[in-house]
Amino acid sequence: MARRGGSWLYALTWWVGVAGVVGFLALIGWGLSGEDGLQTGANLAQLVGVVLVVPTLLVPLWLWWRRSSARPGVTSEQVSHAKDVLAGLVEQQWKTEARMRSLDDPDPIAVIWQQTAAVAVMDHPANFTPGVGRLTASSDDIADLTGKFRSMHRRRLVILGAAGTGKTTLAVQLVRELLATRAENPSEPVPVLMPVASWDTAAFPHLHQWLGFRLDQDYPALRAPDLPAGMAEALADRGHILPVLDGLDELPPARQQAVIVALNRSLADADQLIVTSRTAEFSRAVDGAGDVLTSALVIEPQPVTPTTAAAYLERCLPPESPAGWEQTLSVLRTAPSTTAGRDPGATLAAVAGTALGLWLLRVVYIDGRADPAPLLNPGRFSGPDQLRGHLFDQLIPTLITTRPPSTDPADPFRPRRRHDPGQARRWLAYLARTMTHPPYGSPPTRDFAWWRLAQTTDSITTTTRLVVGLVVGLVVGLAVGLAVGLAVGLVAGLAVGLAAGLAVGLSSGVGSWPSEEPGFANLRLQGRGSLLARRLAFGLVVGLMFGLVVGLATGLATVLAFGLAVGLATGLAVGLAVGLVEWAEVPATTEHATAPMASWRADRALNLMRTTTFGLAVGLAFGLAVGLTVGLAAGLAGGIAGGLAVGLAFGLTIGDHCAWLAYLVATYRLARAGHLPRTLMPFLDDAHRLGLLRAVGPIYQFRHAEFQDHLAADPPPR
Repeated sequence: MARRGGSWLYALTWWVGVAGVVGFLALIGWGLSGEDGLQTGANLAQLVGVVLVVPTLLVPLWLWWRRSSARPGVTSEQVSHAKDVLAGLVEQQWKTEARMRSLDDPDPIAVIWQQTAAVAVMDHPANFTPGVGRLTASSDDIADLTGKFRSMHRRRLVILGAAGTGKTTLAVQLVRELLATRAENPSEPVPVLMPVASWDTAAFPHLHQWLGFRLDQDYPALRAPDLPAGMAEALADRGHILPVLDGLDELPPARQQAVIVALNRSLADADQLIVTSRTAEFSRAVDGAGDVLTSALVIEPQPVTPTTAAAYLERCLPPESPAGWEQTLSVLRTAPSTTAGRDPGATLAAVAGTALGLWLLRVVYIDGRADPAPLLNPGRFSGPDQLRGHLFDQLIPTLITTRPPSTDPADPFRPRRRHDPGQARRWLAYLARTMTHPPYGSPPTRDFAWWRLAQTTDSITTTTRLVVGLVVGLVVGLAVGLAVGLAVGLVAGLAVGLAAGLAVGLSSGVGSWPSEEPGFANLRLQGRGSLLARRLAFGLVVGLMFGLVVGLATGLATVLAFGLAVGLATGLAVGLAVGLVEWAEVPATTEHATAPMASWRADRALNLMRTTTFGLAVGLAFGLAVGLTVGLAAGLAGGIAGGLAVGLAFGLTIGDHCAWLAYLVATYRLARAGHLPRTLMPFLDDAHRLGLLRAVGPIYQFRHAEFQDHLAADPPPR
């Protein structure tokens, strides 16, 4: 999860204060140890006193910044406004994703859902539908199901089903319909779909804690300065969110049981809930937890009948059906109910009996304009599994062939680049294998988060860390050594520079950057001028304190005047850069919901901005300080070189969000090995546009879990 921007700044301020105290004491001790110890110590004490006066005078400015940045408590009007903002973001998010998944083209598949007959997985009917008979609904009449859901005593629903039966699709339909009709009762909670696999019940024992954390990451508009602090947490705690938890079956068995227990402990009387899971996994989870989900109605799908499947495929065909389809649909309508004897009609009906199978048949044979005759060939497919595998094999080349690249932003179904089908399959198969069989014995996952690429693929090893640290350390050490050497001598300068480079290199190599969460950057200035002024003011306070400490430490090692000049100039420059970066990390209420590409671009923008800002600020300040000490021409050249090196290293490795750096290192190594493309995120964006992947917030998933399993079974290339 992404941490709130600024926590690293407060940590930096704390350590600067500690370092300052230690440095001052060491400085006075050094003075007392000399021949004129008392006199030197007295002079240094006076200097320290003067230096301490400056931060003291700046404390009121810091307090003013804190007061001006503080936001009042949450009011009911603000809650209502935040709900409207969130509802608009979720509605737009799933409207776009529904178009990408072709859910309404031409209409949703008519899957019949009924209340389960398995009494062991469901609470007593009187606890959720008093006086109401068994529920039956169809996914092509989502308004009817939504009305029945709203009429429940406690609005809690569990959607079960086998693989490919349309559980997630039904959940998305419910979210969209609940939002579309929310205007009738704005007090209703806002439905938000989230992959339940990201819920760690050990870190977040209560559902509302995790909900607030996820809302804070996935919907940055809730962190806008015109909303009270902690709005995401407030919405979750006060019951204004209807959590739609997708994919309980994707968790390991022990965590599935923990989720069942945590849900029952978290839900109050009026709390609403929707959960999706495969039937067998949910049954085992309930049995292991020793309890069902309290007051939750459980529904399961009925197989799509051959008549319904034929009618759907016929609606997807052109008005004048291509050759072969009339016979294919006729065989499908009259297919026997068993696949014994390898009857092609029965095999076709078994595959078309699920929403996934119907979608595959439509994409490969209708959208791909393929001859359907092989579907009726008695010797072609030995059963439903073989036919389904054939459809999965044809999915990638069909989608790439039928959807050529386009740069038109109004066409979301077309990729932005042309891809080779074989190469695309190898790349996607590698991702599928690493997600299904992750390193270090981690559990399999259906979620691909780009910032976890290094951990998922084990591409940043200890050796990689050491190499990165060594490179950064050498660059910083040589550059700083050259700059300092111009002032105090080359040998001393190189000694100081290499020591500084070693420290920076070690911090870069052993830091947490390979496991950082993505950040956020909003570079729009309109309406954010006062916020920028407050952030810059606080940055100057921190920068001046930092500069004094660095100046005294550098002066103790070299020349005091030189050290103070370097420290103050560098500190002020760093302070301005800190304030600018802090300002950029504050979102606005107009921000869209976080999508994978948007998350990657925002973190890239933040890292590039931080690196460039720190590099230029420190480089120019360091160059000016050295230039005034040893001569403008030579000093500027050496100082800017050293400052740029330090600033770039600082910008890349210091801060809350260095996910883009880890992504760069991981994709470089994986591309060299031929596993993934160098431009991974643009490729995944194209795969999403093609319909091979789906997006849930900032996370990618394969279009269907069975598609991931099919690709994961591909043998690794030799």
